Amino acid sequence: MSTVTSHSRFLGGRLLTIYIVIGLVFAVFFSRLFNLQILQGVDWTVQAVKNHTRAISVPPARGIIYDRNGFVLARNVASYNIVIIPAYLPDDDSDIQRIYRELSQLSGVPVNQGTVEEAKLISPCTPGPGITQLVALGESLAPYDQVKITCNVSEEAALIIREHAVDWPGVSIEIEPVRDYTTGSLTANLVGFLGPIPAILEQDYRDQGFRPGRDKVGYAGVEASLDSILVGQPGKRVVEVDVAGKELGNLQPPVAPVAGDNVMLTIDTRLQAAAQAALVGEIDSWNAWHGYLRISSGVAIAMNPKTGEILAMVSYPTYENNRMARFIPTYYYQQLSQDPRHPLLNTAVSATYPPGSVFKLSTATGALNEGVVRLDQIISAPGQIFLCEKYSPNEPCTERNQRPFVDWIFDKNPEGFGQIDFLHCIAWSSNVCFYKLAGGFEDEIPEGLGILRLKQYARALGYDQPSGVELLGEASGLIPDPTWKRINKGENWSTGDTYIAGVGQGYVASTPIQVLMSAATIANNGKLMQPTIIRAVIDGDGNTVRMWRDSQLNFYNSPVSGSWQMSPFQPHARWDITTDPIIKDYRCEGGFCAETGLMKTVQPWVVSKIQEGMRLAIVDARGTLNRETSFQNYPIAVAGKTGTAEYCDDVALANNRCRYGEWPTHAWTVAYAPFDDPEIVIVAFAYNAGEGASVAGPIVKKIMDAYFEIKAINIAQGLSGGQQP
Repeated sequence: MSTVTSHSRFLGGRLLTIYIVIGLVFAVFFSRLFNLQILQGVDWTVQAVKNHTRAISVPPARGIIYDRNGFVLARNVASYNIVIIPAYLPDDDSDIQRIYRELSQLSGVPVNQGTVEEAKLISPCTPGPGITQLVALGESLAPYDQVKITCNVSEEAALIIREHAVDWPGVSIEIEPVRDYTTGSLTANLVGFLGPIPAILEQDYRDQGFRPGRDKVGYAGVEASLDSILVGQPGKRVVEVDVAGKELGNLQPPVAPVAGDNVMLTIDTRLQAAAQAALVGEIDSWNAWHGYLRISSGVAIAMNPKTGEILAMVSYPTYENNRMARFIPTYYYQQLSQDPRHPLLNTAVSATYPPGSVFKLSTATGALNEGVVRLDQIISAPGQIFLCEKYSPNEPCTERNQRPFVDWIFDKNPEGFGQIDFLHCIAWSSNVCFYKLAGGFEDEIPEGLGILRLKQYARALGYDQPSGVELLGEASGLIPDPTWKRINKGENWSTGDTYIAGVGQGYVASTPIQVLMSAATIANNGKLMQPTIIRAVIDGDGNTVRMWRDSQLNFYNSPVSGSWQMSPFQPHARWDITTDPIIKDYRCEGGFCAETGLMKTVQPWVVSKIQEGMRLAIVDARGTLNRETSFQNYPIAVAGKTGTAEYCDDVALANNRCRYGEWPTHAWTVAYAPFDDPEIVIVAFAYNAGEGASVAGPIVKKIMDAYFEIKAINIAQGLSGGQQP
């Protein structure tokens, strides 16, 4: 009896253990099921949906870029790519190999080359892997996705492949839009080029629906600065796919892409071509005369001073942006980036140089407006003067701090210009005269303009700040002052610093467009217009889109504080120096200048007299632009200013050319016409070219010739204003 009871208890204990184990197993399964379906249900549902759905981004068409007359500068053209969908290839391997062989004969891509692992490291359409390796890699990743075999094949080859569609299952042609720059290097520094989405911006573009690796963004020029306008908005398709990635159908109504808006620039391609021919032709001519590559680079810009419209902007040397259309070749980009002439840089707005005598317009405006000099005052301008170089107003004069300052005419005539009045200081560009106006000289001009007041007038004419033209990477230039020198050079300001700053030398640095703006402000009777290269933004239906912009190149669909209308173009005046009090007032005495807290304007008659001085540079017998190679006997009244700027940069140092009395020089000339009613202002700059009047002057004249010839053609064709489309 006890034995049976013991056995039953033993069996009951075993059954209980089994039940407990089964219960624990069910508990584990239940807890796991609860965790998956309840606690993590949402996450697994999302993942399940992802497994059978795919969101496909549909690329938008990029906007077209035109010049002011409707001539296409950048457009989208069809590029044909040979692609294979691995899942659609025949089942028989011999048929596949036949297709590969015939495709190889047509495309030039080998049937077998390299390994699949090597193919993983190569970008699509890059020579290297064979067809077999490319398809094997694609099949292992997504058999229903297209594998690019080769890109940008001829239209003839694309038609042949389409004809063989029945015989070559899985092989097809992909039509991909590629940027085409019709004017190429002529407008490359303005139009720019495209490149892949940078890694740092990848998430931002993904959030907007763009796809890195497929979509491109602007890297330079208008393509970059107006990328948000040109790029458009991607479309979207949500489709159901099977486990192999094959599309089964749409799960949501497709969203069509929105094409980017088109942009019309203010550039006239005809004048752009003429400006490039004038600049490059003059540079080549002088280099041939010297027998070596002396002048390495240059800039030419033409603008309407009344509206601020840039009509031509040439930066030389440049590059061929069509070579960047599909991808940016590494070797070509390295070649450009390592070129000491910086062809990728638009030097019209992004490089700074000493302006030399073209800067004297700022000194002259300030000196006359501040009463430093009278209009009828006679100034002694010998070939050389000696300055008592002082680093503080009370520093005594000794033989050790006597410093010579020579005029540009000293080598030709040591006697200098002699006794001259203010207007001839401008016309003849006397350095000695402007030394005295800027820093004063003994009892003749007891109190010069001084660097603080000079800086105010230079800024009023557009220096020391970006112009705000619609291009990225613009330099600010520099008008130094005592604080800047103490911080950056660790030295006090000296009277000699003021002297050389007054003639646009020393630490003064400017971009070519700033020089252009200074002359344009004078030509426009003191009104500084906002430079622009944008004439209109146009949608796909040809309607003008109203847009506004601010000084930071932010674009708006409606006006906001601090913005002005960009499209359709309306001239925007940044200020008028004769009516807007933008110049700080200083009281100067004994070499010390202190702010009074007041603001002032430039008197209109002062601007008028600066204009007269620039006109004398053309018509006076000794005027710097009165030469056969420039504007002598020119049929249209022109006013202008030349500049020959000494410099010492890394290139000059490397060639041991930075020696006192033998410094190399840049050539500048700026001019506008007609004198009484200006409609064009032109600046030309040539690096290491020598004298401004001899080298830059003829460039300006040739561009001006072209402008008035184009205007005559436009008028003959019935186009209003000579420049309107």
